[in-house]
Amino acid sequence: MSYQAYTTYNTKVTPQSEPIPGSNQVPNSAGGHSFEVDIWTRLNRFLILGTEGGTYYIRQKELTKKNAKSIRKCILEDGKRVVDTVLDISDSGRAVKNDPALFVLAMCAGLGDDFTRKYALTNLPKIARIGTHLFHFAGYVEQFRGWGRGLRKAIANWYLLKETDKLAYQSVKYQQRDGWSHKDLLRLSHPSTQDANKDLLFEWVTKGYNSSKEDEYKDSLSIIWAFEKVKSVQTDVEAAKLVEEYKLPLEAVPSNLKTPKVLETALPHLGLTAIIRNLGNYTKHGILSPQSDALKLVTSRITDKGKLQKARIHPLSVLQAMQTYKSGKGLKGSGEWEVNPQIVDALDDAFYLSFDNIIPTGKRVMLSLDVSSSMTWSGCGGMPSVTPRVGSAAMAMVTMRTESDYLVTGFTSSGGGWNSSGISILDLSPKMRLDDVCDRLENLDFGGTDCSLPMKYALENNLKFDAFVVYTDSETWAGRSHPVEALRDYRKKTGIPAKLIVVGMEANDFTIADPDDAGMLDVVGFDTTAPSVMSDFIREDLQ
Repeated sequence: MSYQAYTTYNTKVTPQSEPIPGSNQVPNSAGGHSFEVDIWTRLNRFLILGTEGGTYYIRQKELTKKNAKSIRKCILEDGKRVVDTVLDISDSGRAVKNDPALFVLAMCAGLGDDFTRKYALTNLPKIARIGTHLFHFAGYVEQFRGWGRGLRKAIANWYLLKETDKLAYQSVKYQQRDGWSHKDLLRLSHPSTQDANKDLLFEWVTKGYNSSKEDEYKDSLSIIWAFEKVKSVQTDVEAAKLVEEYKLPLEAVPSNLKTPKVLETALPHLGLTAIIRNLGNYTKHGILSPQSDALKLVTSRITDKGKLQKARIHPLSVLQAMQTYKSGKGLKGSGEWEVNPQIVDALDDAFYLSFDNIIPTGKRVMLSLDVSSSMTWSGCGGMPSVTPRVGSAAMAMVTMRTESDYLVTGFTSSGGGWNSSGISILDLSPKMRLDDVCDRLENLDFGGTDCSLPMKYALENNLKFDAFVVYTDSETWAGRSHPVEALRDYRKKTGIPAKLIVVGMEANDFTIADPDDAGMLDVVGFDTTAPSVMSDFIREDLQ
């Protein structure tokens, strides 16, 4: 790898340890000064990234508290806008996980005005799409309100609006989570229905299986009948037959019967999310052997863009699966397996396919990755094996595969230890596999992050760029000048109306992008729409 460190100092501008005179910069958690994002940007960051794990400079509890305060302000300012934002991000699959959306919806349902509360509860079925989501919402909402008529009605509607066969499947697959069960919620909400089959389902959930109605179950609620039947079978052959005929989810099968035969039988009707999560387990049991039909089935589904988008498979979930799978062992020591390169390749393809379609800009772009220690402190969006450092590499690869004229750099040590700042040219290729890129970044020497260096490097080396893209947690402190000053200096001396895009890899308060500069953009890392938004912004003529 070529490695050229670059360090520069400019005593005529403002060091990052001080605010730019006349600006609205505030101290960040690292001891530098950045721009504070507004409450709506913070809402977007929270919905997409959450706060799980915290950051290097600020703990999860404090970060969550700050987010809650900002969300509260958003609700007071425009509750409908908050709910609409939740709907957009959750329904389109832009977020890493759905829990932040459920949390914000619960806040709206509990702390909003009359319209906001009603609007939030009306839209509950669109956000809480599966049983687990509903249980999470129930746990969140009781922090903000009691179980009044409006909430009971909303929960009842969740059950009434679902088709009976889909609701029966949900009742079998997601029986209870976080101290809540369907039995609890049905008893609280008391949904009333004229549908005999749905009424029979509610009776089974709340009172248990009635053997005198076995024929009714078998005729109208066959998955419930099969679920009760599989509890008493003695062999995996019998269990596999029930799984195949009635499409029982694996959660319904007793643990002692989850043999390779049953696992393989369940594979064709397994959801895509479940497939991606269980790749290691299926490999361990020899089901995904080379040239097997099971392997062909799995790789074809994983690399089907339409299926990925329909299942709302987030790129970060794919990246997490890839990082876990290639390690050859479960995150909590839950088994080991021999890594199949075909599966790693399929996951690599799936990562790029899970983003929105991106149109190349045809512009000159410099990508700069923060590889400092603060970028390795926690996992993105609660994904423990995907640090912001790895995440930034993954996001950069999306651009590298789209654009033809680019340069990739990293903020690394200039040779003076952790508190020295430099920039390195990274010898990366879009033909490289994503996991290889991540491994390469993990071996770089890190230093203090100075996000002004890309512009300075380009200027001193007479490099022409239309846009600079920085992937960071925005906890910058090390530079002798601010990034916005360096960008404006670059614009002035080159005559190029260059743009700066800051991709925030953590859900914190800060950005190095000046919100008052139309040529600077702040986006949330691992938003599935981020690459296309960045592409549109770079192409846009602001002159």
